[in-house]
Amino acid sequence: MAADPYSILGVARSASEKEVKSAYRKLAKDLHPDTNKDNPKATERFAEVTRAYDLLSDKDKRAKFDRGEIDADGNPAMPFGGGGFGGAGFGRGGQGGFRHDGGFETGGADGPDLSDLFEGLFGGRGGMGGGMGGGFGGGRRAAPPKGANVSYRLQVPFVEAATRAPQRVTLSGGSTIELKLPAGVEHGQQMRLGGKGEPGPGGAGDALVTIEIGSHPFFVRDGDHIRLDLPVTLDEAVNGAKVKVPTVDGAVMLTVAPGSSSGRTLRLKGKGFSRKDGERGDQLVTLQIDLPGADEDLRARLAGWQDTRNPRARFGV
Repeated sequence: MAADPYSILGVARSASEKEVKSAYRKLAKDLHPDTNKDNPKATERFAEVTRAYDLLSDKDKRAKFDRGEIDADGNPAMPFGGGGFGGAGFGRGGQGGFRHDGGFETGGADGPDLSDLFEGLFGGRGGMGGGMGGGFGGGRRAAPPKGANVSYRLQVPFVEAATRAPQRVTLSGGSTIELKLPAGVEHGQQMRLGGKGEPGPGGAGDALVTIEIGSHPFFVRDGDHIRLDLPVTLDEAVNGAKVKVPTVDGAVMLTVAPGSSSGRTLRLKGKGFSRKDGERGDQLVTLQIDLPGADEDLRARLAGWQDTRNPRARFGV
């Protein structure tokens, strides 16, 4: 069983949604695999805090956890404290999955199968009509276990994660399904595909899919936003221009105002990653003036001209 999600995120049980999100973002930033490539424990911890956030950011799951109806993994809690009647006991059945080398793991959990539960209590020995020996007595039968869960890892290209492009997933049995990425998808987030695991007497287990978002040659994710350093020429910066800019949705035209300096950041609305509510963040474009090396014509044009300003004055130098 996973540790308490509140303890993992370091928040109180009374924490607001905003406090939960803030705590997760701070931990995710410190533990993100891209900045901890030589620290496997940080990657494990990142997956742990992501699972905790998945549970606490879902109002329904959080309420069920607070009421003790599900555990920190999102699985139904053990009925009757796990002990059963008369010491015979019954549980959820075998849920210990194995890791598959194919491709992809999510939070979430299905509710307990009460028909299986009551069949284990009253069925198979004449129900309640067989006296103590047939109902609650020693002939009680445990609910049939479900099949094992199967774990996968799904590598999603950066652009496809940002645009939530459908993913084709091949399961261990050879069948292929189309997977829709959730809003606000994060690296290390887990998805649960009910009934897509190994078969068993009580039904098939689940497929657990861990999302791994790839890096990009020039886009960098910043929360819900995407950052891009955009080279512009000196004349484009001095005189202003309309330049073509790449985005995850395709190239768009961006207006560079006359007199723009390196480091100026422009915003393209709705060109970032999706949020939990389905809305998208922005693309933040930072201008970088790209000067030609040893250009004699440029040097001749600037001969005799000097910028007398001190652009470092704010540094006190």
